[in-house]
Amino acid sequence: MSELTCGWYSLAMNYYLIRIQYLGFRFHGWQRQPGVKTVESMVMKTLAFVLGHGDFKILGAGRTDAMVSAGDAAFELFMEESIDADTLLADLNLNLPPDIRALSVDAVGPEFNIIQAPKAKTYIYLFCFGEKPHPFCAPFMANFMENLDISLMAEGARRFIGSHDFVRYCTRPGEQTNTCRTIQESRIEPNTRITASFFPTRTWMFRVRAKGFMRHQVRLMMGQLIALGQGRISLADLEDSLSGKIREPLDTIAPASGLMLDRIDFSGFIDTPNTQVAPNE
Repeated sequence: MSELTCGWYSLAMNYYLIRIQYLGFRFHGWQRQPGVKTVESMVMKTLAFVLGHGDFKILGAGRTDAMVSAGDAAFELFMEESIDADTLLADLNLNLPPDIRALSVDAVGPEFNIIQAPKAKTYIYLFCFGEKPHPFCAPFMANFMENLDISLMAEGARRFIGSHDFVRYCTRPGEQTNTCRTIQESRIEPNTRITASFFPTRTWMFRVRAKGFMRHQVRLMMGQLIALGQGRISLADLEDSLSGKIREPLDTIAPASGLMLDRIDFSGFIDTPNTQVAPNE
């Protein structure tokens, strides 16, 4: 517990880190917006019901766009009263809608900063190609009817690794936006991470990890890989797009429904829960 003397309220505060999963297909992203259904608004509505009041504040570890899912997302809960973490976890899962699940609730200290604390975020992008998949696949993966050169796409994904200027991979960056990012991991591989009986026989996954990403960056990266796999650009074109010499934004963005925030690493603060999805779960 800590004394908060500015900002929201001037009172003794308690802090809780809450990990959640959600299927983003019916939501307009994480952040609250007037007139549309978002994950944040649904979480706040559920918390107000569970706690019996609205005297709290939440702050997410980041934002996801409309239709983007999360296997491991997080937000921090600030409020005056102290609560039992296990009871809150159970009550949340009893009252949250079926497409949102709470994974864990942990008390943290005032030194924890959910914006600055993440050491890395990992996104995955699921896709298939060549034939029309079962309609039930729509919330989980993107489909491309053209044949794709997976080997070339895998080589292209490796070119993202390292520090580059991703100015072309950002939607409307501001004049002060630092568009340089260091990609720690980037690869195309067969998807064995999330499976279902109605999935095509072969599906693929783009996996990318960095300390942080700009708005639409991963979907624009995936768009370049798709263009590469379709033969519309070359490896040299992809490398040129990372040079920072051209400032015009890329015009090929992958659909949102294939994207999932797979993991947030809070190493040094709190252990990341096991969010692996079992086959056919």
